[in-house]
Amino acid sequence: MKNRFDFRGKTALVTGASSGIGRAFAYALARRGAKLLLIARSHDKLRELAVELRRDYTCDADFLTVDLSATGAVHTIGHHLKATGTVVDILINNAGFAAYGRFETIPWTRQRDEVLVNCMAAIELTHLLLPGMQARSDGVIINVASTAAFQPDPYMAVYGATKAFLLSFSEAVWAENRHRGIRVVALCPGATQTAFFMSLAQRRLLSAHRCPSRVWCRMHCGHWIAIEAIRLLGRGTGCLPICKGG
Repeated sequence: MKNRFDFRGKTALVTGASSGIGRAFAYALARRGAKLLLIARSHDKLRELAVELRRDYTCDADFLTVDLSATGAVHTIGHHLKATGTVVDILINNAGFAAYGRFETIPWTRQRDEVLVNCMAAIELTHLLLPGMQARSDGVIINVASTAAFQPDPYMAVYGATKAFLLSFSEAVWAENRHRGIRVVALCPGATQTAFFMSLAQRRLLSAHRCPSRVWCRMHCGHWIAIEAIRLLGRGTGCLPICKGG
């Protein structure tokens, strides 16, 4: 099906853009003529990515170094948007991380930051940008959840809960805006070939559950996930496609 959403000239804000699925989204959108505002904690990685995108696709790629677990993080982003006159057409809430271990053994501050990054940043950015999309009767919101949204996730209890939250939140926002020209997508990939899933903690988790080694060969790549999400946007206005993997 031909994609009916024209990305050319649209501005996309991508969180967690310095690696993994976020980086893949940045490349996929740049190829389609979108302008980019890249958000992540690593200044050097963001700068390198922006330079590559400008060079390879002659696109407008800006970046802002922000720790989304920090107080006032979204306010900082909002101030930047206002100061630069940037209007965001596409919001990709991709930033997230998981703390691995028994719930009571993981420091509370670590788990608090997990909720702030995985959930609060996404809903605060949506709250900031949705009114403008409604006024224009046009916009896209992609929330990167996980197949962990569909079942409890022992040893990553908070992570699984945050992804279930994102899925439920996405469905509700979609229902409220499905007749207003706004597409809301809950993207729920399974195991993905990114640094996140290839970390030592994740390997230990799979080992503890005696997961077959062939799982590592069946992982999706971040590029495929981003392309699939963009393809699903072609289904029409106000849709909620859920992309599963694993």
